[in-house]
Amino acid sequence: MSAAKRKAVVLLSGGLDSATVLAMAVHEGYEAYALSFRYGQRHTVELDAARRVAERLGAARHVIADIDLRVFGGSALTDDALAVPHHDSADDLGTDIPVTYVPARNTIFLSFALAWAETLDASDVFIGVSALDYSGYPDCRPEYIAAYEQMANLATKAGVEGRQRLRVHTPLIQLTKAETIRRGLELGVDYAWTHSCYDPVEGRACGTCDSCLLRARGFAELGLVDPALTPAGG
Repeated sequence: MSAAKRKAVVLLSGGLDSATVLAMAVHEGYEAYALSFRYGQRHTVELDAARRVAERLGAARHVIADIDLRVFGGSALTDDALAVPHHDSADDLGTDIPVTYVPARNTIFLSFALAWAETLDASDVFIGVSALDYSGYPDCRPEYIAAYEQMANLATKAGVEGRQRLRVHTPLIQLTKAETIRRGLELGVDYAWTHSCYDPVEGRACGTCDSCLLRARGFAELGLVDPALTPAGG
């Protein structure tokens, strides 16, 4: 009888990065439990993408947790009073933290992942953060992830009892968007399944928000066209 696979919780937004991370976790032999959130985001179409990705990449289970960050607002993704910025080119993106930053989002998401990991008797959580080709969010930095991991190992009954030593995996953190796409394609990810746009129009990617521009530039650097921006894309 073969040994049971190690379980891992994989944060899955339905976007390019998280789909790649799910494929990487499965490729590394983990039994992947995908976790998505309906958190009041304007781009809920990403959850349809998350369902597709979880199914097609072989997640053992996919859960969508409901929380409502609209009660706090403070982000163009959760507050109708704030507009999602649009630009002509990825070169126009500034260095300031953009208004699409959702306060403490990754801390909240990782805390849910930590809770699920404890109930699964799992010690591994995967998240698709990157310190390159990203929008400048503070909760995507390596020092943040290291600090969260340290805290997490003080936070659970399983940790105190020595049954869990949580590791937060960030396999994309030093990859450019193009390198991430290349790796995903090698693992069989079809990026037409995914959705990354912050401000979709009738479910279609706008092509001009920060996320769309960074994603499109990554494909262009590989000599490819983002399938989200083609007539058949999602």
